[in-house]
Amino acid sequence: MRILPGVIAMAIIVVASNILVQFLLLDGLLTWGAFTYPFTFLVTDIMNRVYGPASARRVILAGFVVGIICSLIGSQIMLEGDGYTYAAVAFRVAIASATAFLAAQLLDVAVFDRLRDGSWWRAPLVSTLVSSVVDTVVFFSLAFSATFATLFSAAANDEVSWAWGAAPFLTTGPEAPLWVSLAVADWGVKLAIAIIALVLFRLFVGRMIQQKA
Repeated sequence: MRILPGVIAMAIIVVASNILVQFLLLDGLLTWGAFTYPFTFLVTDIMNRVYGPASARRVILAGFVVGIICSLIGSQIMLEGDGYTYAAVAFRVAIASATAFLAAQLLDVAVFDRLRDGSWWRAPLVSTLVSSVVDTVVFFSLAFSATFATLFSAAANDEVSWAWGAAPFLTTGPEAPLWVSLAVADWGVKLAIAIIALVLFRLFVGRMIQQKA
C-alpha cells in the first residue's frame, strides 16, 4: 500500500506524543509531546502533496484511531501525585485531543489543496499555520476552559480544574487562567516547528516524487 509509510509515521508520532506529554518542561508550561505532535502536520502535508487529499485523509484516519486507542489505554493507567490518584489521560483531555486532531488535520488537507498550485512552500506553511491555530484553540479550550464545563460531568471537570486557576501569563506576565499560558506556549512551539518542517517537507517530497517516476 503506497501510503503505508505515512500511516506508520503518523502512528509513531501520535504514540510518541501521547507518551511524551507526561513529561513536563519549564515548570509544566510545556511537555516533550509539544515538540513531537506538530510533525503530524508534516506527515499529512507530504501525503497530500505526493498522493493527493484522499490519501492524506486516510492517513489522518489512521492517526485518529491510534490516538483513541492511546487515550483508552491512558485512561486505565492510574498515577499518584499530591496525595491523590488520577488517570494518566483525563476524560476531557481525551475528548479534546481526538476532536482537535480530526478537525485540524482535515482543515490542513483542505487548505493545502486550495493552495497546492502555488509556490512549493506556500501550501504546507499556510495550511500548517492555520490548522495549528485551530488545533490549539480547540484542544486547550475544550480540554481545560471552564467555559465548556457544562458539557462534562463534575468528575471530568475535577480532573482538569487545576488549569482554571489564575497564574502569571507565561510565568512572567499579568495573571490569566493557567490553561491560556499552556495554549500560547504550545502554539509557539507549533509555529517554530512549522518553519523547520518546511525543510523536511522539501526533502521528503522531492525524494518520494523521484521514486514514483
